[in-house]
Amino acid sequence: MNGLYDELRIALYSVWNRRWLALAVAWGICLLGWLVVALIPNSYESKARISVEMQSLLSDKVGIETRDRKKQMDLVQDTLISTINLEKVVRATDLNLSVASDRELAGKVEMLRKNIEIKSDTDNIFEITAKASAGNFSDAENAVLAREIVQKLIDIFIETNLAGDRVETNQTLKFLDEQLAKREKDLQEAEQKRVQFETENLGLLPGVGSISQRLEASRAELNQIESQLASASSSLAALNGQLAGTPSSIAAPGSTGGPRSQLAQAEAELASARARGWTESHPDIIAMKNQIAALRKQADTNSGGTSYGSPNPAYSSLQGMRAERQATVAALQARKNNIEADLAQLASKQSLEPAVAAEMAQINRDYDVLKSQYDKLLQDREQIKLRGQVETETDAVKIKVLDPPSSPRSPSAPNRPLLLAMVLFVGLGGGVGTAFAIGQVQTTYPTAGKLEKASGLPVIGSVSQVLTSSQRALGQKNMRLFYSASGALLGAFALLLTIEFIQRGMVA
Repeated sequence: MNGLYDELRIALYSVWNRRWLALAVAWGICLLGWLVVALIPNSYESKARISVEMQSLLSDKVGIETRDRKKQMDLVQDTLISTINLEKVVRATDLNLSVASDRELAGKVEMLRKNIEIKSDTDNIFEITAKASAGNFSDAENAVLAREIVQKLIDIFIETNLAGDRVETNQTLKFLDEQLAKREKDLQEAEQKRVQFETENLGLLPGVGSISQRLEASRAELNQIESQLASASSSLAALNGQLAGTPSSIAAPGSTGGPRSQLAQAEAELASARARGWTESHPDIIAMKNQIAALRKQADTNSGGTSYGSPNPAYSSLQGMRAERQATVAALQARKNNIEADLAQLASKQSLEPAVAAEMAQINRDYDVLKSQYDKLLQDREQIKLRGQVETETDAVKIKVLDPPSSPRSPSAPNRPLLLAMVLFVGLGGGVGTAFAIGQVQTTYPTAGKLEKASGLPVIGSVSQVLTSSQRALGQKNMRLFYSASGALLGAFALLLTIEFIQRGMVA
């Protein structure tokens, strides 16, 4: 413990013995440090808070959702410090006074971007902070400049959210109108092309009246005509057979009741039965034919009297029926020939149908695409128009300035009183440290114990320093000078603090 105490006494003696060196170093460090602090420009900070309310029942009804508004606000927050907006700030403030070229303007913009901060405290409250520390401006001018910067940013913020929406809506509507006019023209051209193609290729297109359907219908009709023709030809052949077996004349009235009269009556009944559609295998037809054969044989062998012939009505009736059946067969045959000719013509055109159908399908696809694009653009235009009306005529966004831009009364940076005090302490510490370090380099023996320890020899005793009156007077004078110099250092510190607070008062 005594050793530690001795070491402390030795250190203090070493510093005190070199007090003028310590004071000189302290003065040098303080003067240099205070000069550096004085050269640091004051930075004045202005703040403002604004509230953005995005509550609107009508806006939600037309599709303007709150999250869309928040995204828009985030975008505005990012674009607020864009180059274009910062150029507006430069031109609207005193910063424009020192701008003579585009390069200087770009430098001012970058300086503003570093000194502007926009942050969101909550979902709808924004805080805008701006710092001004222009070297060519006084403190009062920098304080005013900081406030002007914040005020201009608020103006741009409001303009971007209110007027900006209208400008964007009008530009969007103008673009959509141009696109709609272009799509409408293309749609009309596509419609004309489709109509012209359908007219030129009528009958070759798929759908009702196409070649395939017409071929199918013609084949079905041909099958029906052939069936009818076969039936009519069979009926005509049967009728010709009947006509061949029917006499063209019958006995005169005087021979009524004879074999020939009965033969004529039987033949008439047979013709009537055949006319009703009975076939040759019908039992009654077979019986009538047997009866006619017997009566004809009897009439040929009977020569009992003279008979006079007259036209057979059954024969005349069969001739009329045959003429009718011949006309039917001829008509059916002519229709068959026409259908076969149509089938041949359609078959020759059928090879063209796939290419025509493919081209028509492509035309329809192009038309459908244009139509869907036109309908989508029209729907988007009406929706944007409605949203623009809602945003213009209702308070979809309400912006309130909660805290107007503050007028700074003191610089936000640097904290000059603290820096001045730190420089003073560093100077004092540097002086003491320098004196102590030199004392360690230059070996001295302030106590007998240290001398004994260093030399290894016993020290018998020590002699106190005896000063004359003139030496004591000189020592007292030196002490007064030392105290004066030390007090001057503290006075310089106090003076600098006073000047700093006076300057702050002048800004306020």
